[in-house]
Amino acid sequence: MNDNEPQVLRLTPEAALALLVERATGMLSAYRGRFAIGIAGGPGVGKSTLAVQLVEALNATDPGIAAYVPMDGFHMRHSKLEHLGTVRDKGAPHTFEGAAFAEFLGGLKTATGAVSGPGYSRAIEDVVVDAFVVPARARVLLVEGNYLLLANAPWWQVRPLLDLAVFVDLPRETVKARLLKRHAEHGLFSEARNREHVERVDLANYDLVKRSRGRADLAIDLLTEQ
Repeated sequence: MNDNEPQVLRLTPEAALALLVERATGMLSAYRGRFAIGIAGGPGVGKSTLAVQLVEALNATDPGIAAYVPMDGFHMRHSKLEHLGTVRDKGAPHTFEGAAFAEFLGGLKTATGAVSGPGYSRAIEDVVVDAFVVPARARVLLVEGNYLLLANAPWWQVRPLLDLAVFVDLPRETVKARLLKRHAEHGLFSEARNREHVERVDLANYDLVKRSRGRADLAIDLLTEQ
């Protein structure tokens, strides 16, 4: 865990992937057991794409050595949000099972057998049980999510579990355009609802997460055309 300001780089997504493959490969040599690389950042910045590509690149060289661990599977179930009256806030930190996620990640770091975990489907806007499996031989956990670096309870429990914390960023207006497109893709809600949700929840989350950037080891400002 880094107590200093993060190293800051401006890279294309392709260059960021190459750098993280190099870092992960070096950590495989330096670490004896299982370790976790966290990829944090606001919604819509490309975290999951980068994490999945990194897992694929590492597994192409050594199958099963890396596993993808998404934070999004720890959304509160939609039925629970309805009971709490917080459906409109879905995606905000308080609509996640943050403590359960930290406990799950801690268990993963010491597990010796295969472990399954939950995912999140935007097609149904709800949690999917057993969406992924971390193989017993996996040594690199690619942990991805918005709130990995938050310092407030219960999220503060996550940062000490990350052996390398990477913060990925994009300009706010680029993120807004991406999120509007994402919400429209599945046609579950009206355009007016999507715009309201992006402005009230997603961009507020982006601003909140941005303040956790200083807790990363490495901050990557992505250079993209959109």
